[in-house]
Amino acid sequence: MSRDLRPPVDILHYEIVQEQASALGRMGRTLEQALVRLREFDAAHATTGTVTSMQPTRRKLVLEAGEALWMFVVQREATGLRDSRHIMRTYNVPGEVQRCMGLAPSTGIAKPKS
Repeated sequence: MSRDLRPPVDILHYEIVQEQASALGRMGRTLEQALVRLREFDAAHATTGTVTSMQPTRRKLVLEAGEALWMFVVQREATGLRDSRHIMRTYNVPGEVQRCMGLAPSTGIAKPKS
């Protein structure tokens, strides 16, 4: 049975870095999946010409992709990767998804007047 002779702080740092990398991977896959759903929707409805009649459904997909993008960017920034231009190019993120990044979804509940 071998013992790890590294100081506990080094072991903890290693585990933290592993979890950060794992979280980045999960967030990246979530973004990819959201963008695929949006692209598939657009492709399916572009041929039928029903994109405008399906606007609420499409808007929901755009917002989901925006939220996934936001989560991925925040996770990257937490690890010190501050430049998100690489994400936008690599994942080919549409401008409309970039513009809604970080928007809170509407709950439909009106705030009381003060």
